[in-house]
Amino acid sequence: MQANPVNSKPIRRLVIVGGGTAGWLTAAMLSAHLPRDACRITLIESAELGVIGVGESTIPPFLGLLRKLGINEKAFIEQTDGCYKLGIRFRHWGASNHEYFHPFGALGQSLDQHDFYQCWLRANQLGDSSALMAHSPCAALAEAGRFYSPATGGGIGASYALHMDATMSAQYFRRYACERGVERIEGKVVSASRQDNGHIKAVQLDNGIAVSGDFFIDCTGFAARLIEGELGVGYRDWSAILPCDRSVSVKTEAVRPYKPFTEASASKMGWLWRIPLKNSTGFGHVYSSRHSSDADAKSVLFRHLDAKRITDPQFIVFKPGHRRVFWQHNCLSVGLAAGFIEPLESTSIHLIARGIEYFLRYFPTADCDPVLSSEYNRRMQADFEEIRDFVLLHYCTSQRRDSPFWRDCASKALPESLAQRIALFKAQGVLRAGVDDLFRATSWYSIFEGMGIRPRQYHPRVDDIAEPRLLDALSTHRHAIRALVASATAVDDVSV
Repeated sequence: MQANPVNSKPIRRLVIVGGGTAGWLTAAMLSAHLPRDACRITLIESAELGVIGVGESTIPPFLGLLRKLGINEKAFIEQTDGCYKLGIRFRHWGASNHEYFHPFGALGQSLDQHDFYQCWLRANQLGDSSALMAHSPCAALAEAGRFYSPATGGGIGASYALHMDATMSAQYFRRYACERGVERIEGKVVSASRQDNGHIKAVQLDNGIAVSGDFFIDCTGFAARLIEGELGVGYRDWSAILPCDRSVSVKTEAVRPYKPFTEASASKMGWLWRIPLKNSTGFGHVYSSRHSSDADAKSVLFRHLDAKRITDPQFIVFKPGHRRVFWQHNCLSVGLAAGFIEPLESTSIHLIARGIEYFLRYFPTADCDPVLSSEYNRRMQADFEEIRDFVLLHYCTSQRRDSPFWRDCASKALPESLAQRIALFKAQGVLRAGVDDLFRATSWYSIFEGMGIRPRQYHPRVDDIAEPRLLDALSTHRHAIRALVASATAVDDVSV
């Protein structure tokens, strides 16, 4: 006879250590899902520590997050200096003076249940010389500097994300969380007391206050004050795989008309980003300290600025990789405390949100059943590894050999997971799809094609489609995209 399940002590007090984007987005998400009369949420932050970043670039799931939180998109954009984003333009990655686009949204349409990319490959061999991006609504809109109105829903497969100011977005989520009962305490954690089972019992602040809790979330950035400082959880270092470990960033005055995409331009020692905001522009240079000094990296950045600089340069030192476990005992690491992969594909905020979504899915009682934390750690590790492989794809497929940095990139051994993905694609244009992947077919096809990687043959079953029908279908879709672009408005004039 089976006994009825009985929950142990519920989590009544949850303590978030650290503010910034990670801390306040965490607080916002938890306050939206946990009843305030059932779980008291406290966030501890120090005024000494600022927000890392001058501009944040997001991906489409971020808009879904705003909707889940009940946040009005227009109000959010207005209060965070936000702008629309249709994808990422890559310059100088395959070779100098080479560029391509990684769009959001759909890439073509399947035909008779055959994957569009396979249809396009066959059409290409039949004499249809249209570029792959001619079948992407977002790529076509971006090239024209236009945008469809989200209110009309007329995007025919287009999608979008946002650029926003990092400090303003953290402040927005702070207001949101505090309105929903999150308590903010000013102070800096200096130590922690532990229970006999290893769980954190309370944290002590530099002002003498002790804050107790049933569960703690470490949002203390690279310092990882709890997960590493108190619990001793190590770090899986990917420096041998991912080449960059530094960044320098500034903000300039805005340039109009603004471009509805992030720009990532390769340099001789890394790459530079350009993130347009409504009233300013964020610039940064991600680089390798093995191939560049800080002074040289800053000099390269300054040469690429296209408007007057309005902030001093901000340097960040990072180690690519992630925690060996993200959740240990009653402590969860989120944001930079959990790990960091350079912002080439704008995944930092996504990983924060993903971490809290998984935490809510496996939300524990106060005893923190290790079965739950084990599954959480497995899922987060898979997400980090997927993003690592996708970012690394940009480096390992480059033909650049014009600097020690790029020659070093070409010599690095690939993770087996990425090597197998590339081999499968080169064989027949097939992608290895996961159950809950972030990067879907459009993303992988865009990078492979952009970097000049084509499969040896298309899938033979596509020959089942009659040639006239195949060519007509692709032509019809391109016409629909051209009509969309013609009816769209200049991106500066779009209202939500």
